Amino acid sequence: MFDIKNVRKQYPMLNGVEMDGHSLVYLDSGATALKPQCVIDKVVEYYSTYSTNAHRGDYALSHRTDSEYENVRKIVQKLINSKSELEIVYTYGTTHSINMLAHGIKHKLKKGDVILISEFEHASNVLPWFRLKEEIGIEIEYVKLNENHELTVENFKAAMHDKVKIVALAHISNVLGYILDMKEITKIAHEYGAIVTVDGAQSVPHIPVDVQDLDIDFLSFSAHKLGGPTGIGVLYGKYDLLNELEAYNLGGGMNTRIECNTCYYIKNAPFKFEAGTPAIEATIGMGRAIEYLMELGLANIHEHIESIRKHAITRLKNEVEDIIIYNENSISGPISFNVKGYEGARAQDIGSALATRGIAVRTGEHCAKLLVDVLETKGSVRASLYLYNSIEDMDRLVDALIEITKGDALDWLL
Repeated sequence: MFDIKNVRKQYPMLNGVEMDGHSLVYLDSGATALKPQCVIDKVVEYYSTYSTNAHRGDYALSHRTDSEYENVRKIVQKLINSKSELEIVYTYGTTHSINMLAHGIKHKLKKGDVILISEFEHASNVLPWFRLKEEIGIEIEYVKLNENHELTVENFKAAMHDKVKIVALAHISNVLGYILDMKEITKIAHEYGAIVTVDGAQSVPHIPVDVQDLDIDFLSFSAHKLGGPTGIGVLYGKYDLLNELEAYNLGGGMNTRIECNTCYYIKNAPFKFEAGTPAIEATIGMGRAIEYLMELGLANIHEHIESIRKHAITRLKNEVEDIIIYNENSISGPISFNVKGYEGARAQDIGSALATRGIAVRTGEHCAKLLVDVLETKGSVRASLYLYNSIEDMDRLVDALIEITKGDALDWLL
């Protein structure tokens, strides 16, 4: 059983922190997740007791840093069930991972090759591919969404053809929250010889992701969305494919020999991609955050979020006047909505009114700017749920929306 009361005790931000005079209801986990005490303690432990560089020293404290730092690869390997910890590259986050991949795979593409994405992609899974169009003339194509804004296997199959070389999709949209059938999509893509790369920023923190079962070729995600520190993330790749990528950053730690005739020799993956002093404390903190998720169980986390989401959707539909919900049938974290009369840029008015009641949500385009035309609105409110949210949080959100949307409660914003 998922013990939400005990879970909430692990998060300092949920124990005494107030916003605008109200206890905090944090519904912006799609942007970044709160940090449990065990992660904070792990980072402080590094800084307090063995704060040395990694892969540099030959003394006991440095050896401990090496051990703690490298052990995180094994923790990540266990989380996503990769074949080897050598398939785990440390990055600065999802955006860095995808940019690293786009740069590294460029030499295998040519003019006219197609990269297939969707209109609900985050900017981090759009712009790196747009740049390849500018640089080498590849083409960008989109999988059509259905009337409910979902990406179906049928629509994906219809979009595939022989010129598609890379399929780059978000496992879970950061706005709509629909979970893609990546196993079937990958199977179809591989039948055409295409490489499949998955933006896992919203899926890895929320659901079990088994890269071997899905058979995906690359996976990117950030630590801060699963309760770890900012500035650290992961690029997973099947080892042979990973080793074929060209490294963008050159420097210390990633080379084996440098000669005066300008020859240099680099290490194999994952170390070829990790030049310079890394974010050691963030990496170690990421490891502890992942351990905490695995202790709770990703399936349990998903079940909990789905349960409280259903409660919120039922109340929103039945009790909030003029609400427009864009992803009613989703079963993942984000609930995206508008109130009639307050769509687009005025979604911020609703967000501001919620903030005065201690409720933190996000408003705007949510870095998914291609989705604006699909949803026919230039902005929305997103309440993004995570493992520490409760039924009481959902009720606070709905009760606040009932209050601020009735009568003249919003006139002060005009």
